[in-house]
Amino acid sequence: MSSSTSLWSPLRQPAFRGLWICGGVFFVGSGMQTMAAAWLMVELSGSSFLAALVQTAVFMPMFLLALPAGVLADTTDRRRLISGALLAQIAACSLLALLVLFGKGGPASVLFLVFVCGCCTAVLTPAWNSSVIDPVPRDEWPQAITAVSIAYNAARAVGPTLAGLVFAQLGAGWVFAIAAATTLVMWESIRRWPPRPHAPTRLPAERLWGGTLSGLRFAWHSHMILAQLVRVTAFSAAGSALWALLPVIAQRQLGAGAQGFGLLMGCLGTGAVAVGLVIGKLRARFGLEAIVNVACVVFAGAMLVAAFSHTAIVVYLAMMLGGAAWMSAMSTFNTATQASAPPWVRSRAVAMHMVTALGAFAMGSAIWGAASDIVGLAPTLVAAAACMGIGLLLARPMPLRMGALHEVTQATPWDELFIEAEPLPEAGPVAVEVSYRIAEGSDTAFLDTISRMKAPRRRDGATFWRVYKDLGDPSRYVERFIVESWADYLHQRARATMADQALETEVRAFLAPGEVVRMSHYIAER
Repeated sequence: MSSSTSLWSPLRQPAFRGLWICGGVFFVGSGMQTMAAAWLMVELSGSSFLAALVQTAVFMPMFLLALPAGVLADTTDRRRLISGALLAQIAACSLLALLVLFGKGGPASVLFLVFVCGCCTAVLTPAWNSSVIDPVPRDEWPQAITAVSIAYNAARAVGPTLAGLVFAQLGAGWVFAIAAATTLVMWESIRRWPPRPHAPTRLPAERLWGGTLSGLRFAWHSHMILAQLVRVTAFSAAGSALWALLPVIAQRQLGAGAQGFGLLMGCLGTGAVAVGLVIGKLRARFGLEAIVNVACVVFAGAMLVAAFSHTAIVVYLAMMLGGAAWMSAMSTFNTATQASAPPWVRSRAVAMHMVTALGAFAMGSAIWGAASDIVGLAPTLVAAAACMGIGLLLARPMPLRMGALHEVTQATPWDELFIEAEPLPEAGPVAVEVSYRIAEGSDTAFLDTISRMKAPRRRDGATFWRVYKDLGDPSRYVERFIVESWADYLHQRARATMADQALETEVRAFLAPGEVVRMSHYIAER
């Protein structure tokens, strides 16, 4: 197996191996804490609603904070961001452990501290996900991301099991103490193998709100990223039915209790881990689209089996295949997103992937759960499988691909500003005009080519873009775009990639002999 498709290749890098192992320990601790908190809530209150709120406290911060956290990861020191969030989480876990051990932890305090831990995890996740692959060569990123997914899925199965043993023998307080210790392990890994610093820049720092808008604008105008976000939303929304209805499947289809439910979860996790060992080779051989399409068909089949089969072994095997399909698709989406975003926005792209996947999963779970109460389990799973199949139609308008190196490598601007005095960073809006005098008879080809400039201009910061023809000189065209401030314009110039410059070269090829591109900058005064 070549180094570019072997799962073990990234693990040969000491820094990645250390971060991967410590990340796996942290994932196990997080799974232990979530399980113990939910069960403790039942013991303390007897309320299934409060027990369910534990999951809300864990995942709601991820949905609310992931994108702002992605902005911080792209614009600040990732080491300090991750370390600070981990230290805060260690403090919250330790306080939770002490309160429970001394009998002072009530439902409100447990729920609040779990929510605090969820906020800390949400803040550090985009920065950690985008930096953990830093030590790995770019052609091995898919395998590195898959390795992280394997660690997460394995921990999701192992963590609750360990938590149950410790809870039964020592109590919830010691589970929370172990969770604090696993977070300390994660902190030590960041101290020992810190993220790679951002490239030095003289540009004004992006602010939180502006950085958030920049990330959203980039996703909307980048066809690759938008396609990946739409596809992961469709897959997660349809597939959430199986996860949400798994307890009902165990009870009604198999007549099993908690043990049967745990076995179903274990089968999903086992399938996910098993396919992770070979997904790199499969992805390299068959491509992204084939992997996702097959995963959709297999997962839909698993839902149909769960809808109609009452034979335990058949359902368990279907869940293993379903877990493999889920892992194959989700890791492929994640890999494509990270590989298609340039460095300045990669953490935000990761965050948007998380938000869309989690948001679709949460909303889909609620919808499918309500549908099951209204029309029954089998019709609901059939409808979900049909939606999964319909999602395959997105492949044509929203194809998946990973960005090539020249599409994510930032380039040095080749045009000087030629301005008399530079405005303040917050001054604006700024209008930029780029004038072209083109060769006779090339109007149609020129307009077709320059129209492709709209996406990168808007993607990198422009709020308006248009091409005008000079009525006094038919050979002269003006490209005009507007950005919100001078700082935004400087950032836009710095975000241009090698692919963008290649496109500009194509545009300039239409210039009449002896002509050059002329740029003018205007600042709003009233």
